[in-house]
Amino acid sequence: MTTETTLQEEIEALKAKLTGDMFQDMEIKDQIHNLEMKLKGVKPMDSHFDCVGCGS
Repeated sequence: MTTETTLQEEIEALKAKLTGDMFQDMEIKDQIHNLEMKLKGVKPMDSHFDCVGCGS
């Protein structure tokens, strides 16, 4: 199993936990965002420092 497949499976599992309540989902959406950034190899623009959230 590739890292990309593993990340995608983690994202799908987190999306299944979403409740529709913005405040309850905030942490889950943050985790999804960080995994998607890692999956796409994205860093914040104009950043002199590495992304703390995703570790890239």
